[in-house]
Amino acid sequence: MNKNSKVLALKYRPQTFDQLIGQEVIAETIINSIKANKIPNAYLLTGIRGVGKTTTARIIAKALNCSKGIDNLCKNDFCENCEPIINSSHIDVMEVDAASHTGIDNIREMIDLSRYAPTTAKYKIFIIDETHMLSKQAFAGLLKTLEEPPQYENGGGLKFIFATTEVKKIPVTIASRCQRFDLSRIKSSELFEFIKKIKDKENGKITDDAIKLLVKISEGSVRDALSLLDRALLSLDEGKELDLNSAQKIFGYFDKSQLIDLFELILRGEEKKSIEIYRQIYEQGVEPKVFINDFLELVYYFKNINSLNIESTNFTLNDEEFSKIKKIANEISDETLILFWQFTLKTLGELEIVNNQNLSVEMFLIRLMYLKSSVNKEHSLLSKNKIDQFKKQDDEQIIVNKKKNETISQVKNISQEQEVKIENNKGIKAWEKLNVNSFGQLLKICNEKKEIKLKYELEKNVNLVHFENNRIEISFNDNLDKNFIKDLSLKLFEWTGDRWIITLSKLKGELSINDKQKNQKIKNINSAKQSKLYKNLIEKFPDADLIDVNPKKEND
Repeated sequence: MNKNSKVLALKYRPQTFDQLIGQEVIAETIINSIKANKIPNAYLLTGIRGVGKTTTARIIAKALNCSKGIDNLCKNDFCENCEPIINSSHIDVMEVDAASHTGIDNIREMIDLSRYAPTTAKYKIFIIDETHMLSKQAFAGLLKTLEEPPQYENGGGLKFIFATTEVKKIPVTIASRCQRFDLSRIKSSELFEFIKKIKDKENGKITDDAIKLLVKISEGSVRDALSLLDRALLSLDEGKELDLNSAQKIFGYFDKSQLIDLFELILRGEEKKSIEIYRQIYEQGVEPKVFINDFLELVYYFKNINSLNIESTNFTLNDEEFSKIKKIANEISDETLILFWQFTLKTLGELEIVNNQNLSVEMFLIRLMYLKSSVNKEHSLLSKNKIDQFKKQDDEQIIVNKKKNETISQVKNISQEQEVKIENNKGIKAWEKLNVNSFGQLLKICNEKKEIKLKYELEKNVNLVHFENNRIEISFNDNLDKNFIKDLSLKLFEWTGDRWIITLSKLKGELSINDKQKNQKIKNINSAKQSKLYKNLIEKFPDADLIDVNPKKEND
């Protein structure tokens, strides 16, 4: 076949290790193992499509059998072994497609062939592509041969090279007998430079922005990038340059600035303008599923823009778009963005079950506006949420303390007296009356009276601000039970015969009992770690860790 008639992915296929893109470490390791004559019985090459698994397998086969040696591996003038290897026609280097040769019978044929020494090459090599497609019986049939491959009189041997995109489907018993190499996605900057060189060799006229879009769509796959470049070059009229706008139309992508403008309109709640912009995008030929995926990507950038730089966005954003997102992101709460992310993922799944995906996307945008509105309302009421719950209790009376600016409200229970049998003017018998003079004493009484839930709330979720006779001032966290004030007021009345006022304060107050205990535990552990006993213990048991300390009691 004329080389010029080949598609670019085949025309510019690497022939030596130094021509591989983005796999320098893997190439160096394989070269060193061949030079040191420490060649594994089997190689396992994994990675996404188009990063060079089959290409690397062929280069390994060439490196093992090239008549010029590993240091002078054929690049252009191919020797009698390299020429048929790259054309998949070498009698001793067999490429097998596991997708169409899945059974044990196919493996038996291979094993039978492996008994015979290579005809012209030093090593007999089986390259098995899409290895994960083999059956369980086929994998089992390979085990013995992988463990102890035959050796031939010419000093060579049998080698397997497995290539797969789904390494998790390879049995552990097979993977453990292979030397595994994970081929990584190609970095955008590296792929951009490579495609640019190929474009120049092909005398193509494509702008850098169009190439960046091409690189983004390829998602780190060299083959995809070359296929897209092929398509772009074929779409050009003679003497015309392919710019970003033309490339977006060809590949079904659209200007990200439109999407950013749409996102901003959604945040403002401008329904009509938002739908207009989406319809413009749709009329450009953009599929609803592509649009939702790009919207999902944009939500990610809004959430994480402060921890990213322009290079880390893989050519998705230009400088202007990056700056615009960063400016808008500071006005959006994380709660909103996380909800947008979850809602967009849900919509992506819904597209599979609707007939008119375009209408579904329009409704998605409208629902986002209502979602944003509800999030804003919820966020604005968040700080008042717990107090509002207390206010909704039918049997509570709110008394605003105007003497102190730091006080939010005071809650006084009216119906609590009706829930206790009145036996004298104090509500309970005089001999049963308890004195509660401190917060600690209150916790002790809760324990004695088996009021475990109340004690839990006091220890975990309450910060004491002030405690005095018949009045407690506290602050609290979001986990505080909504009935706490009512329950505490009722129990205090039962125990003391007096009505108590529970005041909620804006002041933070003391740490909760639970937080104090945690801090004390950390302090005890840090103190114990300074002791000679601990240091001696760590010398003998370096993996040991101190997780708790029980201080000595006076009687110990």
